[in-house]
Amino acid sequence: MSRPDCRFGSHRVIAPAGALPQAAERLDPSLPARENEILIAVDTLNIDSASFAQIAGEVGHDGPAIAERVRSIVASRGKMQNPVTGSGGMLLGTVTSRGPAYDTHPDAIPGARVATLVSLTLTPLQLDEIRSVRVEADQVEVRGHAMLPPSAPLVVVPSDLDERTSLSALDVCGAPAQVARLAKPGMRVVVLGAGKSGLLCMAQARDTMGSTGRIVGVDLRSPSLEGAKAAGLIDAWATCDARDPLAAYAAITGALGGEADLVVNAANVADTEMASILAARDGGTVYFFNMATSFSRAALGAEGVGKDATLIIGNGFAPGHAALTLDLVRRHPFVRQTFERLGG
Repeated sequence: MSRPDCRFGSHRVIAPAGALPQAAERLDPSLPARENEILIAVDTLNIDSASFAQIAGEVGHDGPAIAERVRSIVASRGKMQNPVTGSGGMLLGTVTSRGPAYDTHPDAIPGARVATLVSLTLTPLQLDEIRSVRVEADQVEVRGHAMLPPSAPLVVVPSDLDERTSLSALDVCGAPAQVARLAKPGMRVVVLGAGKSGLLCMAQARDTMGSTGRIVGVDLRSPSLEGAKAAGLIDAWATCDARDPLAAYAAITGALGGEADLVVNAANVADTEMASILAARDGGTVYFFNMATSFSRAALGAEGVGKDATLIIGNGFAPGHAALTLDLVRRHPFVRQTFERLGG
């Protein structure tokens, strides 16, 4: 007997009993859709940066090998949840149907192009075909279907931006929304990682702070940082390997002129917790949007070096986060050009 429809999608959980979809080991993505679900014909998966980097590091930057790894994960779990990073991404597709008890997102009608604003780690997903892998964009072109319950946010894709550009930006829209809350005029801010989420965080910090304070971008390589500096998003930049905390601390504090009030970790690799924590002043804040972050490494590491900083684990949802992010893309030419290059 099927379980009653649940607003949070627990009726799709196969195991373990009582789990919510994100924590579940396996979901049931089979048709038909339930009365409280919206059904989406999926054509693009945007794999989150940490997960894609891990997969590429494991199997190589080879499209067919990455495709096979994604296929096997989805086939075994009924969702795209990397077993190493625990993260997923989000998707782009077309609404096929909405059940009579689906009571959210009134504009998401059959035929609408939508992007999910909820992780693939809790999205029931079935893939019938993987058509191609866009390694440079962390995207996988597919044919399949997914369904979402009423609690899961999504957005109708805007018509003034390329769909894949929107998808790339919306995948990380929680990051700049949280920076809008945390950054204050006059602060010294460090953004660790100059990828998609990092650039959006830089743009939001600049919007919030204006010409006050100081913003430093940090990455392993310089091209994106140089572009961000030329565009006025940051005041200075530093290159370093954030997995080497002492070397990173020296590079960051040298570029910033001291320790930071706010450190945003938007990197996509593990073992960057201590570089972020060391760079923050006592009483400062470290915001981890990196999905490879270890809570235990961060908490125990801060304790071990006697750093009195507030540690915040990134929340991918905030009211208005999609609109805020798309507005950043529209208003900052360098950000838009970067996302068009990655997503287009």
